[in-house]
Amino acid sequence: MRALFRFSFLSRMATAWWILFSLACCRNGFAGAAPPPSSAAETSMHTNNWAVLVCTSRFWFNYRHMANTLSLYRTVKRLGIPDERIILMLADDMACNSRNNYPAQVFNNENHRLNLYGDNVEVDYRGYEVTVENFFRVLTGRHETSVPRSKRLLSDEGSHILLYMTGHGGDEFLKFQDSEELQSHDLADAVKQMKEKRRFKELLIMVDTCQAATLFNQLHSPGALAIGSSKKGENSYSHHMDSDVGVSVVDRFTFYTLAFFERLNMYDNASLSSLFSSYDPSLLMSTAYYRTDLYQRHLEEVPVTNFFGSVMETIYTDSPYRTPWKKESHKGDSDMSPDQSIEDEKGQITRKADLVDSGDLDKVQQGLLRYIWSDLHIKLESFGDGDALVYYGMLVLVSSLAVSTWISL
Repeated sequence: MRALFRFSFLSRMATAWWILFSLACCRNGFAGAAPPPSSAAETSMHTNNWAVLVCTSRFWFNYRHMANTLSLYRTVKRLGIPDERIILMLADDMACNSRNNYPAQVFNNENHRLNLYGDNVEVDYRGYEVTVENFFRVLTGRHETSVPRSKRLLSDEGSHILLYMTGHGGDEFLKFQDSEELQSHDLADAVKQMKEKRRFKELLIMVDTCQAATLFNQLHSPGALAIGSSKKGENSYSHHMDSDVGVSVVDRFTFYTLAFFERLNMYDNASLSSLFSSYDPSLLMSTAYYRTDLYQRHLEEVPVTNFFGSVMETIYTDSPYRTPWKKESHKGDSDMSPDQSIEDEKGQITRKADLVDSGDLDKVQQGLLRYIWSDLHIKLESFGDGDALVYYGMLVLVSSLAVSTWISL
């Protein structure tokens, strides 16, 4: 009896050690096979588009900067990006300024045909809310709990984000509210955090300011693409002045960007290369510069709607949705006797299972196995390393062995 007990105990211990060894090997195998976060983000699919549009200037004489931002806001909405995926930041309210001869209206052309400040403009951050701190919070998602969802950039690893900024700037900085500055290394750090937190798949930064190209000198995150209205040492100029308004109403770089998009609709396949090559230095009076070394794709293959629009692909099918369970005809149920019904009650389940299409059943089983495997992988990844897994597993198994041995006595 004692020898039998000793054999039973040793066999249980051997089984426990074999289970622990297998789990440790699986853990190490998973750790080696799991892709790094950056590669996982790069292989994710493009699922949605977002736009962050920022006007950083206050005061009436900077009217054109607000008009620039509202013009891009109107363009991306026309090309398909909904308001809930646009973060609009305006540092001042030119529409309600006492100097405005056209109250509650903003124009980007002296013909006054298009009011940019219409009924459907949703401003998320206005006035003194437009700060460098809030700008970084929007990009990185580090908000206080009281901030509503409408003021958050709820992007993910499948998002394409357009970041447009306009205002007054210089060599590697952009002024906010004439009281603080956004530095190029701060912007690069924010983009790095976004990449590490998988907040975008691809990012396009467009800047309309003096020496705009210097603002993205420090960028080093894969998937980022940037274009500026001027190189280092160059100024960005306004396009024309409205004598009725009394100030310039649009900048040259933004004006010709809008001219390009006004020829397009949301289904056009114009590429980013065609947009970037459309800028004429003689018309801009500066040199538009774009940086592509961090971007993996060729600009000729990327439609502008990948950033400035949002087109969902629709797949048409001739066959209706096929359910795995086929409905049985109830004709003839009245002919069955109560005894037969009782006797065949368990058999009905078998007959219903036989009606499942074998191909559909295989798909369901494969999906279930895939789910169980991924769930196991996630649980194993929650441990710091294989040693921690073996340690906690030993505690559980030794306790279980002690209890089972005590019960068997």
